[in-house]
Amino acid sequence: MLVLNKFSITSVVALLVLTGAAASENGTLTGAGEDTPRYTPAGDLQVPGRFREWVFLSSGVDMDYKPIAAAAGHSTFENVFVNPGSYRSFLQSGTWPDKTMFMLEVRAAARATSINKNGQTQSEQVLGRELHVKDARLDGGWGFFAVVDSGIGKPIKRPAECYVCHEAHAAVDTTFVQFYPTLLPVAKAKGTLSPGYLRDEKVTGAAQ
Repeated sequence: MLVLNKFSITSVVALLVLTGAAASENGTLTGAGEDTPRYTPAGDLQVPGRFREWVFLSSGVDMDYKPIAAAAGHSTFENVFVNPGSYRSFLQSGTWPDKTMFMLEVRAAARATSINKNGQTQSEQVLGRELHVKDARLDGGWGFFAVVDSGIGKPIKRPAECYVCHEAHAAVDTTFVQFYPTLLPVAKAKGTLSPGYLRDEKVTGAAQ
């Protein structure tokens, strides 16, 4: 049984006040509360302001799930972050708990930067951001949110292509764990790989 003394109750109240105050006018959320999705009355998502302090999972370059010709000289990096509490839970279970949040940040690539003479680095130019949230209150249990200039995450409505693709091909719980090299072994060990992903791997293996 959990017993809270007067000091503990005061501390909890103070923490809640600070967490509530962390939501700024433009919808960006900062502080401890950003480990949990928070919504505006209109159903928009308050964007975590310190997501770069989350766990960095991976960075893809010019990724696309359809065969297309790459645009010469216009490469992009796709950086993926996840909130720390959900990352720790995944290490234990091989799947994502409710309230998990991913941030995808797309940056333009740069060449010949500073002393670099070959290859590409990430530039300061952010081309777009998108949040992927697991929340039982959302239709289907997961939702995508496009981050607009105001700092608010606008819901992407079903049946957008992102939902169809993730649900059909993602390795774990509609997330592309197959592209996260530190987490794929965890999912394999825990036996949480999705049937769709395993089917895709068989097809890919047969084609090689």
